[in-house]
Amino acid sequence: MNIKKIIPILDWLPTYNVSYFKGDLIGGITVGIVLIPQGIAYALIAGLPPIYGLYCALIPQVMYAIFGSSRQVAIGPVAMDSLIVATGVSTLALTGSDSYISIAILLALMVGSLQFLMGIFRLGFIVNFLSKPVITGFTSAIALIIGFNQFRNLFGVNFIQSEQIQYVIEDIWLQMASYNYHTTGIGILSMLIIIIFRKINKKIPNALIVVILGIVTMRYFGSSFNDVAIIREIPSGLPTFSIPEYDTDLITELLPIAFTLVMVGYLETISIGKSLEAKQDEYRIRPNQELIALGISNIMGSFFKAYPSTSSFSRSAINQESGAKTGMAALISVVMVVITLLYLTPYFYYLPKTVLAAIIIVAVFGLVNFKEAAFLWKANHLDFWLMLSTFIATLSLGIKFGIIVGVGLSLIVLIFRTSRPYVAELGKVPDSNFYRNKSRFEEVEIQNDILIFRFDAQIYYANSSYFRDKLDEMALVKGNDLKIIVVDAESINRVDSTGVEMLKERISFYKKKGVTFLFAGVKGPVRDDLFRSGILSIIDINHFFMRVNDAVKFYKTGDRKKQEKYAKYIHQAYK
Repeated sequence: MNIKKIIPILDWLPTYNVSYFKGDLIGGITVGIVLIPQGIAYALIAGLPPIYGLYCALIPQVMYAIFGSSRQVAIGPVAMDSLIVATGVSTLALTGSDSYISIAILLALMVGSLQFLMGIFRLGFIVNFLSKPVITGFTSAIALIIGFNQFRNLFGVNFIQSEQIQYVIEDIWLQMASYNYHTTGIGILSMLIIIIFRKINKKIPNALIVVILGIVTMRYFGSSFNDVAIIREIPSGLPTFSIPEYDTDLITELLPIAFTLVMVGYLETISIGKSLEAKQDEYRIRPNQELIALGISNIMGSFFKAYPSTSSFSRSAINQESGAKTGMAALISVVMVVITLLYLTPYFYYLPKTVLAAIIIVAVFGLVNFKEAAFLWKANHLDFWLMLSTFIATLSLGIKFGIIVGVGLSLIVLIFRTSRPYVAELGKVPDSNFYRNKSRFEEVEIQNDILIFRFDAQIYYANSSYFRDKLDEMALVKGNDLKIIVVDAESINRVDSTGVEMLKERISFYKKKGVTFLFAGVKGPVRDDLFRSGILSIIDINHFFMRVNDAVKFYKTGDRKKQEKYAKYIHQAYK
């Protein structure tokens, strides 16, 4: 057993050198500067006291630095997970109450346990059921939901909070006239400052700048803005160890939201990790290890009062752009959070909530991916409609239903595409031994007595009828001239029992009509399945060929010598 695969920190820590430290130090400090105001802001989204956003930035970061396969992904509180927590927990307890807080912490333990078990049992492949169009539609919708839900703090109006955006927009429309002048002014100005500094240089800590400006404004000019809501008291000190309170009924009620957080958190981490992986050659992301790392991060975090956490798009990008090379950057960020919790929380007393709303809105609206939508419209209309359906479902039905719709549509599209794959009749390229699709190459030679049929997918229960129907359609066009059918099987990578029975039935059917069935380019495992299923009882082993051209030559010349040699070879390989 390779211990470095189980504990990835052992892969880079023993060889750690001073050349890495400068980048890790800058990356860790920069991420820490961004993380502190974001942590406070995201805790408010989750319906929790601000301090819990900082708790999320402690133990989970340490655990991920030890067990995560990515060295640059930044773990902690994020807007999307915070909104999901608020959506799920608010139905079970009063927002901000002790019961609410304990349920949110229990949720972290449940999410971590599920992620850990999925990693142990190597279930990382589940993420493949959410295609990129689905992820794009889902994240874009979530960004809008989070952003619109922050308008209550941005404008100082108690708008309704909901994961169904139509209700939020309706309430904003009805109450917009009662906006708070001072609150709105500070919020809009904060957004402009963030956007301007982003345009100048993304490395500028714009979130920290507007936080400082907001605190200074309220601290020294608060009498002129006494109608602006501020954070007020944030307790100092580090979280103490405690086991989350739980009962069976509560766990049962939380399971749907826990599974949602598991999927969303894992998707975010893999998406971010893969994008960072592509920019370097020093490590590779291992999906199952990422599940284990996230699981341990959330489990251990729950023992120290953290609610569910995962990787952050913005902070991970900042980490990489700042030059961070290893998990040491995350540990430096943790030190900054510890210092803040011990000594700096009193300074956040005067922080306006509208400034935090501005930080969140600018950050999440940047996740609405218009470029990907435009690309999909040009490249693949089916993927575009898949993305749009997920987007609309998430916006109108909520996050849980958005995921269900996304996964469901992904499976439907997958089944549709594999049940109706591309099929083609091949013709010979003049003066060569190559055969190509007659629909794409007009110059190929087509003969009425030969049908060369290519099927570009596995043959299984969902598409065996489609195979038969398309084969029969092409054979019918040939009419009574047809003497040979060559199945080009190079693109067929599997045949199940239904597919085998269909092939045997078609071979027998055409045999009665005096038409010979030949196979070309059959892969070894597929050939084994056919042989084990008894196909040799109705077709000769000499009817299997290496290439289409060999099959056609065999039919035309009747030269059995070369084919018998190949048949002997594949027969020995099968045995």
